[in-house]
Amino acid sequence: MNFDINGLTYHVDVWEMEPKCRDITVENKVNLPPLVLLHGFTGNAYSWRKLKPFLKGIRNVFAIDIVGHGKTDAPADISRYTIESAARDIDLILEQMRIEQANILGYSMGGRLALTFALKYPNKVGKVILESASPGLEEEGQQAARRIQDENLAIRIREEGIPAFIEYWENIPLFNTQKRLAENIRVEMRNQRLANSQIGLVNSLKGMGTGSQPSWWSKLDELSMPFLLLTGSLDEKFCLIADRMQATMKNARRITISDCGHAIHVEKPKIFGTIVSEFLSNEKE
Repeated sequence: MNFDINGLTYHVDVWEMEPKCRDITVENKVNLPPLVLLHGFTGNAYSWRKLKPFLKGIRNVFAIDIVGHGKTDAPADISRYTIESAARDIDLILEQMRIEQANILGYSMGGRLALTFALKYPNKVGKVILESASPGLEEEGQQAARRIQDENLAIRIREEGIPAFIEYWENIPLFNTQKRLAENIRVEMRNQRLANSQIGLVNSLKGMGTGSQPSWWSKLDELSMPFLLLTGSLDEKFCLIADRMQATMKNARRITISDCGHAIHVEKPKIFGTIVSEFLSNEKE
């Protein structure tokens, strides 16, 4: 399904879960609210598909191709890639679908976007699940260093092309645990990454990178909706970040999933989907 959002075409992968709902604009009065899925950098909406058998009680799931990724437009205008602009686009997508409130699940870059959306549009959010995500960097020196790092990655993409960059990206330490996945799954992930556009990835790094977005650390205590912070036990950096986040948030639950790394939904989809479903269905959360 496609949406025209201020001149950009956004693609949304719509899952009709059981029981099927013919009209996605109908308010969900019986089952759980709609769930919005936000993928990571170099991913796309279809990277969530292996979760489908394990998400229970959710009538509608909307996996969005974030700007510059998948089938969504990849504009040359860098301003459309800021994390605040991307959050505003998601708000307009929900308005077009007549969804007054949704639960949000974001992974890595998509987790930072989900957190931004919750801060900017709290009345539109029920519950939030952050997978291997952060609130950004606290110090300007850290932000500046990260912007330089992301600019160097952007130059690499422009000069070497998408295939060479994806070969490099799949072999960074953050994704070492994914090498244990079955060959067919790794090939599928690679093909999804390769389907992205050069300008989309370049501008995403420059506009929505960790060094470019505002730091939300000082804003975490303003959030009152339930949060679930998920990390893999082998992803030590993001485990520490999630521990710090929980300590400053009013209503955050923290779970570490054993023997997996950054992309838990890929490495342990059944466990991940079960945890997410239980969190969303628990009225006490």
